[in-house]
Amino acid sequence: MTATDRSLELINTAAQAAADKLAHDVIAYDVSDVLSITDAFLLASAPNDRQVKAIVDEIEERLQKELGAKPVRREGDRDARWILLDYVDIVVHVQHSEERVFYALERLWKDCPELELPADAKATRGKGEEHARLQESEADGEPGGEW
Repeated sequence: MTATDRSLELINTAAQAAADKLAHDVIAYDVSDVLSITDAFLLASAPNDRQVKAIVDEIEERLQKELGAKPVRREGDRDARWILLDYVDIVVHVQHSEERVFYALERLWKDCPELELPADAKATRGKGEEHARLQESEADGEPGGEW
């Protein structure tokens, strides 16, 4: 079994919304062969709690406005370190960068097929690592780039 057309439509819209709000490392997996409860997972991250919330809000708004989809469950709002949006067909995980590294969901789903995403979403790959290096160099007193 593979992800349905509806699931792919939801994933692509959510991925574009996440990329538009500057999410890091957006990736999606077709989990339909290993899970009966959903077709696909979308993973994204951000370097701070405020941005995690902004990404989630944009995804939720865009899916509602463009596709008429509302999540059946939204979890993790209080701390905004890992917010989960469950749309039944897809599940969206937006994590703080530290949680993304710690929980490493990619390792859990690495055997599942990766889904093709819009170019803007693909362009987010490596942004988390790039941001971490920038933060590290700033902490060491090195200039972080152009002013």
